[in-house]
Amino acid sequence: MPPKHKTTPPKLACRLLLWFLKEELAEEVLGDLDEKFYHTAAQRSVLQAKVNYWYQVLQYLRPFAMKKHRSNSKLFIMVQHNFKLSYRTFIRYKSSFLINLAGLSSGLACTLLIFLWIADELAMDKFHEKDEQLYQVYLNHEENGSIRTAPPTPGILAEALANEVPEVVTAVEDTDMDWFGNNFALSAGKEKIKARGKFSGKDYLNLFSFKLRSGDPEQVLDDKSSIVITESLALKLFGSLDVIGKSVDWHLLHFKGQAKVSGILYDLSGNSSEQFDFILPFTIFKDDLDSDGMHWGNFNSYTYAELANGADVKQLNKKLANFIKQKDEGSNVTVFMTKFSDIYLHGNYEAGVQTGGRIIYVTLFSIIGIFILLIACINFMNLTTARASRRLKEIGVKKTLGARRGGLFSQFMGEAIIMSVTALIIALVLVYMVIPQFNELTGKSISLQLTWKLVGITSGITLITGILAGSYPAIYLSGFRPINILKGKLNASFGEVWIRKGLVVFQFALSIIMIVSVLVVYQQINFAQTKNLGYDRTNVLKVPIEGKAVENIPVFLNELKQVPGVIEASCTSHSIVSSGSFTTGVSWPGKDPDQIIRFEQARVYHGFLETLGIQLAMGRSFSDHVDSEKSKIIFNETAIEAMGLENPIGTTVIMWGEEKEIIGVVKDFHYSSLHSMVEPMLFHFDTEFLQNVFIKIDSKQIGETISAIESFYNKFNSGYTLEYEFLDQNYQAQYIAEQRISTLSRFFAGVAIIISCLGLFGLAAFTAERRQKEIGVRKVLGASSFRIIALLSNDFTKMVLASIVIALPVSYMLAENWLSNFAYHIQLKWWLFGLAAVSSLIIAWLTVGIQTIKAALTNPVECLKDE
Repeated sequence: MPPKHKTTPPKLACRLLLWFLKEELAEEVLGDLDEKFYHTAAQRSVLQAKVNYWYQVLQYLRPFAMKKHRSNSKLFIMVQHNFKLSYRTFIRYKSSFLINLAGLSSGLACTLLIFLWIADELAMDKFHEKDEQLYQVYLNHEENGSIRTAPPTPGILAEALANEVPEVVTAVEDTDMDWFGNNFALSAGKEKIKARGKFSGKDYLNLFSFKLRSGDPEQVLDDKSSIVITESLALKLFGSLDVIGKSVDWHLLHFKGQAKVSGILYDLSGNSSEQFDFILPFTIFKDDLDSDGMHWGNFNSYTYAELANGADVKQLNKKLANFIKQKDEGSNVTVFMTKFSDIYLHGNYEAGVQTGGRIIYVTLFSIIGIFILLIACINFMNLTTARASRRLKEIGVKKTLGARRGGLFSQFMGEAIIMSVTALIIALVLVYMVIPQFNELTGKSISLQLTWKLVGITSGITLITGILAGSYPAIYLSGFRPINILKGKLNASFGEVWIRKGLVVFQFALSIIMIVSVLVVYQQINFAQTKNLGYDRTNVLKVPIEGKAVENIPVFLNELKQVPGVIEASCTSHSIVSSGSFTTGVSWPGKDPDQIIRFEQARVYHGFLETLGIQLAMGRSFSDHVDSEKSKIIFNETAIEAMGLENPIGTTVIMWGEEKEIIGVVKDFHYSSLHSMVEPMLFHFDTEFLQNVFIKIDSKQIGETISAIESFYNKFNSGYTLEYEFLDQNYQAQYIAEQRISTLSRFFAGVAIIISCLGLFGLAAFTAERRQKEIGVRKVLGASSFRIIALLSNDFTKMVLASIVIALPVSYMLAENWLSNFAYHIQLKWWLFGLAAVSSLIIAWLTVGIQTIKAALTNPVECLKDE
């Protein structure tokens, strides 16, 4: 009897059981389950009783207990019958079932992970409401017959476009956050908080759909003394979100200001390529920070535009091409617009033409996902056909009793689809388990959310997988003749044999291509991280210049050098690991008036070259005589060669209207990633616009030195916290995309190889079964086990060698194409391809060896007993 309290068995479980269970079993089963439920609830707990009830219900969801539906539909009867047969087959042949399930579930899990990653990449920047009309302005710089494409534009371009071009509804100016590094500090009290910020035009939040929690998007940036901050920054500064109208002090290098919070943004989503903590009005940058640079020859901002509905972008770009040249007679730039949401994936340009970007990785992983799924399907085909002899009698009896090929085909296809659905369930569990590690690896925040899109895609992938995996086995198994089947004869045709072998060759060719790709990517990244860059980046700290240090650089550096463990220190405006500011405003004796050379330019303080160990080819470095050194300049070797100066030391050049004397030439060094060639560069002495302090420390006492620097920094810059980075880590971060691709490639290549081995294992088992009597006869006639192993392995060795012949040329072309993205890269050596070939052979031999050794050691009596 049930207890007096209201605890009852789970209703959903009861309904599920009544729907599934045969009527003659339902009353007795439900009675027993209810009695056990109340007993468990009374003796233990209600939770345990419910869990146990569900467990018992699920135990009854088996074919023997299935209710017979009243429907006389032949389709339903056939499906029910096929389901029962599939279930019995899976239970009977557990090893084949588990191997197939492992291959398909692993393949589907990889495919789903790749799909989630691709979906996230394709969704980047697509959330803006004005996405179809939102464009960014790019410039093509014509330099000595070549074209360089870049997004920086004159700060006055946006206003001119809005006023003079009818197709432009709104135009907004904006600054790049990387220009300021981590030099921005904000405070609402004594504590200074580092944050990433930018200066943007008043219509920025009308153009971009970054949602405001508080504030009007049309007004929040109207006032020069306003600031818009994110929720996270508001909580850091004030500990509250009720902050509209409160004051915030900001500090950037030697610029300071106070602003009132006019708006609070919801934290930016991961689907935005723009990631910032606050926005200040662009008028501050225009009027105060760069007041002398607002002209057509200074590219100090980004420009975004909303185009009118129906505007023809191609015609508009033709119209805009000479827009800046009409304003500035000596300009060498042409203007064009590109859709903003396309830039993330299609941001690379060569000779003014879009040539790719991250879309290459999207395409690459799409292909990898398809290949892994194909390999998993091939694995299923081979294992299913390899075990065909076990089902010969079943097929023969059915055909003798009148079963048609179409019915058998549908049965085997049904088994494949059921297998695929089961694999999908396991794959979803695997994805759910590994997605946190996958996010950490890819730098994303992907979640497995049940959406109609995900359901549709996964259902489609599962159905296609089932059809692909089951098509050949279904055709193969349903095509046997009854007479031959009942005699136990499997006479495969020449075409069938070559199909199976061809599938294995295809599998291993893909695996070898992946092995070569992994080796090449690893070697290139290792090359980039160990190459001599022309300067010493080890044990060098990079610290932003801020607070009191900005106004007292000489004092700050002198006291910093007195800290125990500090070997050298200096300042610069450049990051040294990526391109920064450039100029074409340099003239020298003998310069061709039509010649335009772009110089990477770095403002530096004395001791900079010595801090990084940059070597001089001739001349001297900057001295500590501040006043006299401001009229001096240093170039790199590439710059001197481009200028055509044979004896540069002592030559006077004109930069931005001022005369400067060349006092030194440094040897070429890599100030950017190895994707780019070393280009002309100049160093000029400065004491104001310096952003970074580089500190060379003693390698023997790194921890103690950093602690000492932190103590000194806190005293010198009261209210600021020392934030430092190691220069070598900054350098390696340039290759984060390649490192992630390398790791993902290793993972997916490993999965593909494992699944390929399962396919080879299946074909080895098939061959062993087919040649069982031959093996028995040979052993009776005196053949040794080693001879049998060599005989059975011979065909597989030939297949793997064929895979190598196909894969190596393809992998070479793919590797050459990928390495072409680097101006400096490894040379492809023969041993890379040899290692991949030998590895694939060893893997194949180990895989086949399990079956061949087993077959070779079989008692010949067992092989010949049917005779």
